Amino acid sequence: MSKPRILLQLDADPQPSVFDAVVAIDSGVDHLLQHHGVTPQNVRDLVYGTIFTRGPGDLHDTAIFIGGSDVSAGEALLAEVRQTFSGPMRVSIMVDSGGANTTAAATVLAVLKHRSGGETTAAVLGATGPVGQRVVRLLAREGMTVRVGSRRLDRAEAVCRSVASAAATRLSAHSTATPAETAVALTGSSVVIAAGALGVTLLTSEVRRACPALQLAVDLNAVLPAGIEGVDPQDKAVPRDGILSYGALGIGGTKMKIHKAAIRRLFESNDQVLDAEEILEIGRGI
Repeated sequence: MSKPRILLQLDADPQPSVFDAVVAIDSGVDHLLQHHGVTPQNVRDLVYGTIFTRGPGDLHDTAIFIGGSDVSAGEALLAEVRQTFSGPMRVSIMVDSGGANTTAAATVLAVLKHRSGGETTAAVLGATGPVGQRVVRLLAREGMTVRVGSRRLDRAEAVCRSVASAAATRLSAHSTATPAETAVALTGSSVVIAAGALGVTLLTSEVRRACPALQLAVDLNAVLPAGIEGVDPQDKAVPRDGILSYGALGIGGTKMKIHKAAIRRLFESNDQVLDAEEILEIGRGI
């Protein structure tokens, strides 16, 4: 007889995410155990309490979700949790701090849906943020040529170095501090993705119209002004000036489906680690 499904929610923030809790419950979790202010220094005993209360044959009914708003803190927790496991005494883990992994997966799936034959060149603006870095990484693994845009060239170059070690593809760093620099970064790109800070316009309508190769625009900014001027947050494959457009809410529906499917996947076995790449694969099956 299967035991109740227990999800341990680890959050580095002062309060555990209500958003993540609601999604977990809607995904069929029977019992949700929430902990806030979690650090690599205090996470060990929480993990021990998770893995030593059920036998190895029942541990697939227990899982860990690492959330919170700080992606770097989430990555540090993931590394420490994995170090705490021993042999069969482990449970499956999903990490989605800041929603970065599920948002990036949904974004890349939108790009793949409209990908035409031949080589695809994608420009990612605001690429040094948590979502942007993961979008770059996932697009690179799909074999695309990726132009990494940031207001600071050195930060864009750092993203290229980190991704190049994990994916054999052509990456280039671009400064996008001015409209003229942004236009250069977009030259020849068929896809543009804006993954910058909320309420900051990264691509103006004037520059966008001056890039005839563009076929798809994805704006992940849900707060006006838009990250890509002229794209509505609710757009979902809406033609605008001859370019198919997706807004944050248009991507959000897929993101939510991926999030729930990934939570459910955790309980299929006790040895999974769901990071960006694994979450993208789950999204392909939706």
